[in-house]
Amino acid sequence: MLKLPVHGTITALVTPMNHDGSIDIASLKKLIDMQIEGGVDAIVPCGSTGESATMNIDEKCLVIQTTVEYAAGRVPVIAGTGSNDTAAAISLTKKAKELGADAVLLVSPFYNKPTQRGMIAHFSAIADACDIPQILYNVPGRTASNMHAETQLALAESHDHIIATKEASADLEQIMEIIKHRPEHFSVLAGDDSLALPIIASGGHGVISVLSNYAPKQFGNCIKAALEGRWDEARTAHYALFELMKLNFIETNPIPVKGILSMMGICQEAYRLPMQPLLPENKERLRLALQKAGLV
Repeated sequence: MLKLPVHGTITALVTPMNHDGSIDIASLKKLIDMQIEGGVDAIVPCGSTGESATMNIDEKCLVIQTTVEYAAGRVPVIAGTGSNDTAAAISLTKKAKELGADAVLLVSPFYNKPTQRGMIAHFSAIADACDIPQILYNVPGRTASNMHAETQLALAESHDHIIATKEASADLEQIMEIIKHRPEHFSVLAGDDSLALPIIASGGHGVISVLSNYAPKQFGNCIKAALEGRWDEARTAHYALFELMKLNFIETNPIPVKGILSMMGICQEAYRLPMQPLLPENKERLRLALQKAGLV
């Protein structure tokens, strides 16, 4: 069960795949075990890192159901159910609740670029239709639209089960505005690993992470130290992982993180087009960084 307020290290899971494009259930279970053993606070199937953009509804339901059933209460499951189609987001959110998800992560509408009024209407419609804890997800680098601080705060103030935001705008001033004015029930989570420490220092509550796919314990310890005010320890852990935080985006996410998990024997380096395997020179840079961090 998800503990409120939402906090700590939450992993945005990759979706392991076979080279024929099918979902690799065995590797997904291996990855879930790795997260639980590493002590993360929750896991997110079917987010951006999970290649949800190229998964159909049946596949998303399969991954959500498998994650919920295999996690079996050992860690909360926050299902990615966002869409740029409000009706589709409502439908998948309802299905995620039926499948046993503890909460959902809702990316702001992409491609159609709604106004701020449109975003409020979109998320309000989902909140009104679906009685499950909901986390907003602002990632303008992928959606081409920024969800303003005022918009996120208006939604949090209007709906008790909008419980958090994953803020990946990289705009620290905007994020601090949300932290400063947030309702008590509303958590602010970093959406960029490299900004998790400054966001926590500003009053944030944790991170929804790419890095923790392959370094759950190491990054989790960093976040825990920061949340507990052990800043020297947190900074040391942060800078030990900082190169990898940046290299996770040497090519489009989740290409690097899947390549790393493949090196670790967790899953195959298999993607859905238009994602492609890592370039050899980038794979070597990642391998050297992993060795330097003591992860392989």
